[in-house]
Amino acid sequence: MSKEKKIQIAIADDYKIYREGLKKCIANDKSLEVIFEADNGEDLINGFEKKLPDVVIMDLKMPIMDGMEATQIIRKKFPSVKVLVVTMYEDDKFIIHLMEIGANGYLLKNTEPDEIRKSIYAVHENGYYFNDLVNKALLKKLVIKNNFKPSFNQNVEFSEREQEVLKLICEEKTAAEIAKEIFLSPRSVEGIRQRLIEKVGVRNTAGLVMFAIKNGIVT
Repeated sequence: MSKEKKIQIAIADDYKIYREGLKKCIANDKSLEVIFEADNGEDLINGFEKKLPDVVIMDLKMPIMDGMEATQIIRKKFPSVKVLVVTMYEDDKFIIHLMEIGANGYLLKNTEPDEIRKSIYAVHENGYYFNDLVNKALLKKLVIKNNFKPSFNQNVEFSEREQEVLKLICEEKTAAEIAKEIFLSPRSVEGIRQRLIEKVGVRNTAGLVMFAIKNGIVT
């Protein structure tokens, strides 16, 4: 019987007591595994040389290198790694900024353990996790546009197939599920997803979903 591959996780937070709590939360799920931890962004990225995680759980305010800078470096140098921000900062501008520079999800530190585990699976399998916190910040951005610097390409034209894939991505379907539904290979779906990212000018799947909501492609 083949052993199921675990989702490998790195934790970056300067409070050891919080890292310990996260590890206990994750240890309750046999499909998740913490492979290393760091107390700042620089140590986290240095750790990638030995072990590359699937998902990083990232605090924002850390010494030496904060979570915002670390997220930007990860998105540029390690595009396969998903970043799940877990922080005390419940501020719309923080949330939108982090999602636009490449975070895959944004949680507060008082989030229940079940939701943390759910969000890890979501960012790993679908590329994003949008909870009420992110949705409300995004909606507020749409209403009060002047408060935020726009960063998406405008007037992007999509083929019917690209629109179809984009809508299915927004329904939280994986590449394999999309492939089955529209009779393509998962590799072809991944190619379309990458083409969409390049067309729109975003950094990841989470950015695609934000674009789709902002432009009324999905509701």
